[in-house]
Amino acid sequence: MPFLPPRRALLLSLLVALLTACAPAPVHNPIAQWVPSPNFDERRPVLVVLHFTDDDSAERALHTLRTRNSGGPVSSHYLIGKNGHIYQLVDDHQRAWHAGVGRWGTITDVNSASIGIELDNDGDSPFTQVQIDSLLRLLADLTDRWRIPRTQVIGHEDMAPGRKTDPGPHFPWQQLAQAGFGLWPQGPLLDPPADFDPWAALALIGYPLDNRTAAVQSFHHHYRGLEGDTLDDQDRRILYTLSRQLGAGGS
Repeated sequence: MPFLPPRRALLLSLLVALLTACAPAPVHNPIAQWVPSPNFDERRPVLVVLHFTDDDSAERALHTLRTRNSGGPVSSHYLIGKNGHIYQLVDDHQRAWHAGVGRWGTITDVNSASIGIELDNDGDSPFTQVQIDSLLRLLADLTDRWRIPRTQVIGHEDMAPGRKTDPGPHFPWQQLAQAGFGLWPQGPLLDPPADFDPWAALALIGYPLDNRTAAVQSFHHHYRGLEGDTLDDQDRRILYTLSRQLGAGGS
């Protein structure tokens, strides 16, 4: 080890002590004997939820996501501006407050199981291409690093139909699918058999069916880019094709 002058050695020792003191100590239950095992892993997110900010600028959205608003404090892990700039507000390991009440498949506490990404958009305007390019880059990073299945990228309204409408019918889900993200029908759409149950297919995809009208509206935003809350033949073809891709559609 190289020789350090006494003063520099003292400063180095103080710095190490300070960093050690600032490091969070493991939380041990006081009523149990601590017998540590090396066999553990960090909790990992298994889902990515996309939002629009419903604000008029990234700066205003950053303020909202870092303070309190009329509904209380909210946050998200990331925000992407219209110019493609990516901001991070909450560490990936931590639980951000972006999803709220809702569920996706068997996941009932979505905040605990997901990473939230806000997109600077008012809900009525098209998303900018540079913004979507940055989103694709971020999704590639997150799904690779956290080993999140690439099909597990959904919208806020998918997990909370009727309560939320983001990222809305203007969001380019098909473009994301072409880059490998999100669930999307592959190949030609198939006509379902007479006994096909579209509600079971919606539930298989992950949609909660407490409010079926709202679930269809969210499905329409996601897969057809249009309004409407009644299932038609094209919806049934999409649902049947998706259910077959998920391995439960039959022949």
